[in-house]
Amino acid sequence: MTAREVRSTISAVTDSGNDIETRVTILERGYAELREENALARSDAAAGRMLAAGADHDVSEVRAELRSHTRALNALRETQLEQGRRISVLEQKVTEGFAMLATGMAQITALLSGNPDSGQS
Repeated sequence: MTAREVRSTISAVTDSGNDIETRVTILERGYAELREENALARSDAAAGRMLAAGADHDVSEVRAELRSHTRALNALRETQLEQGRRISVLEQKVTEGFAMLATGMAQITALLSGNPDSGQS
């Protein structure tokens, strides 16, 4: 029952002469309904606070997980960058190795063909 419904059920106290007993009964009934509505509102407010606390706790857990995932992704990125640097160094070494191999093979070919000057740059 909403506050509007409670207010609409409380009947107006009219001046019915000296019938104080009827007026008091109406007021007591209205007061009891207001107390009931107040108790219901307090209960709803407590439930709302409990839900809000639970939601806050859930949000905190999600944020902690998100921070954890972000740290993991950053660590993975650093690992990938380091591996990229290592691959570049290895690529340079392989290129230099093949260049040396080509020079050596040219020298061997020159020696085998009897022209020792053709293998040197």
